[in-house]
Amino acid sequence: MIVVTGATGNVGRPLTQALTEAGEQVTAVSRHAVSRHAVAMPDGVRHVLADLAETTGLTSALEGAKALFLLLSGDLHAPEARPSDIIGLAAAAGVSRVVLLSSQGVSTRPLGPSRVAMRAVEDALRESGLDWAVLRPGGFASNAMAWAESVRTQGMVAAPFGDVGVPVVDPADIAEVAAACLLDDRHTGQVFELTGPEVITPRQQAEAIAAALGSPVRFHELTREEAKAAMTQFVPPELADDTLDIIAAPNPAELRISPDVHRVLGRAPRPFNDWVARNIAAFR
Repeated sequence: MIVVTGATGNVGRPLTQALTEAGEQVTAVSRHAVSRHAVAMPDGVRHVLADLAETTGLTSALEGAKALFLLLSGDLHAPEARPSDIIGLAAAAGVSRVVLLSSQGVSTRPLGPSRVAMRAVEDALRESGLDWAVLRPGGFASNAMAWAESVRTQGMVAAPFGDVGVPVVDPADIAEVAAACLLDDRHTGQVFELTGPEVITPRQQAEAIAAALGSPVRFHELTREEAKAAMTQFVPPELADDTLDIIAAPNPAELRISPDVHRVLGRAPRPFNDWVARNIAAFR
């Protein structure tokens, strides 16, 4: 049995689907009931409600598990969080393999507060004695979903740094790489940097959405202060600052197109246009 945390999110949902299609029993862990989400869990998936900031909530989810996909997200930054404890909890439960969704910034911006915290979790995993793999994606294509309402109601995308691009990665690619790491021993003990196939700016993303809609989408450039105010409604201020630092002035490592999606999956990563085509209904 494989435990998937963040199972109702952009990576967790396709990962849960991929694992069940591979014949694996899956326990899906999330902070919210599945009914709150548009996409239900596949048949046969066990669902457990748990907040990873309170590690005791994972105990029942880990019973009988052989592997764990660990996605910490906002739980990493909660004041009471001790995310490295999850590694010990998994080991005590008999889990033998953990695949950690980390961040590209751990290597490209190692001194950012959120990156320091994630590096500590990576280090705890390496020292645990468990089989492990670490995934370090850059920016997610699905971050564009934050524009869905403004596109629907105003025909507008609002974002900072409109002409500064990074190679955003499709969460479906992250999920497929995660599934491979959970199921295939060949990927044990490796760190994979996951990017899309091309550098794309927010303005170009807006153009891609407009092309898929067949109608104009106006681009409005936000100041950094405006963007941070919007972001801190959902993430801690330090994580907002770390993110804005990257998208304002990506360094050469953050502009690099990684070969790792192709190395694991044997195909090129999906371009942003592919993500838009699959999700265009949200923007109509």
